[in-house]
Amino acid sequence: MKKTILLTALVLNGLTSFAQTNDEKNIKLFYKKALTESKCYTWLEYLSNDIGARLSGSKGAEQAVEYTRRQLESLGLDKVYLQEVMVPHWVRGEKETAYILDGKVKTNVPICALGGSVATPKTGLTAEIIEVQGIKELNELGADKVKGKIVFYNRPMNPENIETFTSYGACVDQRYAGAKEAAKLGAVGTIVRSMNLRLDDFPHTGAQSYGDLPKAQYIPTAAISTNGAELLSKSLKVNPALKFYFKQSCETLPDALSYNVIGELTGSVTPENIMVVGGHLDSWDLADGSHDDGAGVVQSMEVIRILKNLNYKPKNTIRVVLFMNEENGGKGGAKYEEVSKQNKENHIFALESDSGGFSPRGFSIEADDANLKKIQGYKDLFEPYLVHSFTIGHAGSDINHLTSQAIVKAGLKPDSQRYFDYHHAANDKFDAINKRELELGAATMTTLMYLLDQNGIETKKAN
Repeated sequence: MKKTILLTALVLNGLTSFAQTNDEKNIKLFYKKALTESKCYTWLEYLSNDIGARLSGSKGAEQAVEYTRRQLESLGLDKVYLQEVMVPHWVRGEKETAYILDGKVKTNVPICALGGSVATPKTGLTAEIIEVQGIKELNELGADKVKGKIVFYNRPMNPENIETFTSYGACVDQRYAGAKEAAKLGAVGTIVRSMNLRLDDFPHTGAQSYGDLPKAQYIPTAAISTNGAELLSKSLKVNPALKFYFKQSCETLPDALSYNVIGELTGSVTPENIMVVGGHLDSWDLADGSHDDGAGVVQSMEVIRILKNLNYKPKNTIRVVLFMNEENGGKGGAKYEEVSKQNKENHIFALESDSGGFSPRGFSIEADDANLKKIQGYKDLFEPYLVHSFTIGHAGSDINHLTSQAIVKAGLKPDSQRYFDYHHAANDKFDAINKRELELGAATMTTLMYLLDQNGIETKKAN
């Protein structure tokens, strides 16, 4: 009996060792493929330098759809197709101008309209300006002190947080809802400190919403660079009665037809189970969006390229989805989920890359305890590639829409220290991308897709 138990243990240990070794060999091959023959950097160069900005409804977005569709078709996937989606069509218009008006002295400062904002009057808007640290302080001031003024939201991102997305999340409400709340108190406009940890002259745009306000109450809103915000705050301390001028000509046009771009490898064992990898194809209009989210788009394409190139036969269907309109509406992610429900599709895993093309450090995971432990159990396989962080957290805005009964979600987690230097700003360009870091991210994503395809996810047993 003891010999039988010992023999069984040796066999099991041998199988485990073989499986581990096989995984290690495959993972090493994924990284080799990504670092020596990847197409993601070339794809991104074209998206960024030849097409450029890709705001929903724009010519650039239309060209990006066609380009990525052609590239996926060239990979020889089982399916490549477009999924129709109606998207918002907001345009910036002429370059914005702004200055601090202290008596007769005008000091120019860099601003940019926030996405979805209305325009100022054609001649611009001039008013006294009042500084607050957030919406709570604004409401404490009340309408008597706010009416007829421009509200200046100046709460900075907290530099003490090592995880920079924590700092972003703690102050982005003033950008998204600041105009709506100020308008309720009679403000005539808002200026918001850019979501940026460093001091520079780049204003950072981003989505904002007027919520359920009547259109007659909409007020113009813009972001000011961090250097501009510092100067404005100091100037107000010297002269609280100074005025601020800004001019912008943005407008919202009727919704436009666009597309999610989809390609897939059909599963060989359980093709009805779908694993998604993706990023968002649209970008803001100030630059070409190389980090946000051109990097995530081409990394997702590279995942499926590597697997196809190696003639990998997935157990489950692996689908790459390039979502449209994450930045100012989330319509692409919502449409994908809507069609998925109509088709009664079963998604078991979704992986998103939308945090820049920097060195991969791990994954942010949305899963129950069993699946979190399962993914954390792969740590040793990732360790040689300096990937170590496997924590619970938000996985991604586009895959957030997916609601299959049993689904695990993960977001690639690159080093975030420089991300907000570029996020939604005019310097988010191709020259800010490091080729090797971009490729390492793609290999890291390929590895997680492979491991979960091979081993599946943990499902709750019926009582």
